[in-house]
Amino acid sequence: MNLLKSFLFIFLFLNLNAKDLTPTFSLLASGGVTDLVLNQNKLFAATTASSVDIFDIKTQEKIDSIKMPKIKDFLNETIESRIYSIDVLNNNILILSQGENGGRNIDIYKDGKIENITKDSERLFIAYAKFLDENHIIYALLSNQIYLYDIKNKKILKELQVSQSKFSNFKLTQNKSKIAICDESGVITLLDSKSFEILETFKYQNLDNVFQVDIKNDFILTAGQDRRAAFYNINTKDAYYKEFSFLIYSVGLSPSASLAGVSSDEENNVTIFDTKTKEDLYKLTQNKSTLSNILFINENEVIVSSDDKKINYYKIN
Repeated sequence: MNLLKSFLFIFLFLNLNAKDLTPTFSLLASGGVTDLVLNQNKLFAATTASSVDIFDIKTQEKIDSIKMPKIKDFLNETIESRIYSIDVLNNNILILSQGENGGRNIDIYKDGKIENITKDSERLFIAYAKFLDENHIIYALLSNQIYLYDIKNKKILKELQVSQSKFSNFKLTQNKSKIAICDESGVITLLDSKSFEILETFKYQNLDNVFQVDIKNDFILTAGQDRRAAFYNINTKDAYYKEFSFLIYSVGLSPSASLAGVSSDEENNVTIFDTKTKEDLYKLTQNKSTLSNILFINENEVIVSSDDKKINYYKIN
């Protein structure tokens, strides 16, 4: 009983120690934000309103917006196209968007022109797409098939059925040599990004669907439907999980992976904790809707987006 009280005291102390922070400033997107990419000082925000909004982080202003065509729904009514994911490489912007009849489009935007990669008429239920390099993209289907696509030659080079579980999310390492994939099984699969060889699987920390994953500096962080944020050391295979009071929809690691951000409660707050000590350090408040992205600019700055139009910036140190 005394041991149980000691654990309870430590848990309460670590959580009460977190400092509440409000946004330093906010940016206003065209619609709910589905994906964020930071390229130099430009923040690219994919939205539910047929647009990719581009902000200058330094001036805190929207400097451009790429508008994708609206689509017809099943009732033949014109609606906004949801942008599912984006990526930026040099001057190329990769856009995965909602198409007609349930299909998806992948396009590359450059210098005001759009090059189509996959058409909605192919009826591919693509969930996520990112650049591997200037000549290749990686995309995943909801059925958890992942593809390596050659842009120049317009052909698929590699294909892998990761598992029979529904796909959720993937992230590439900073050097893009590996991919961490999560799905509804709770298992994280680590692939070589060029050969698609399965390098490792990480399991047992999440018991259910993992909504989102991040990988930085040989560490993996997960966002679990079971209210667990699992943290894995790729090199040592050490792992643990932190449990929170609500489903965890979004997570993010700082570049060093010494800090983790987790959507942690029903109020859409983000808890920042130390990944070594597991101590809760900060609570990022005033997010209005279900969180979609937690993006560390560096060890001291964090950007948080949600299903709301508002994108919040926090200074945490």
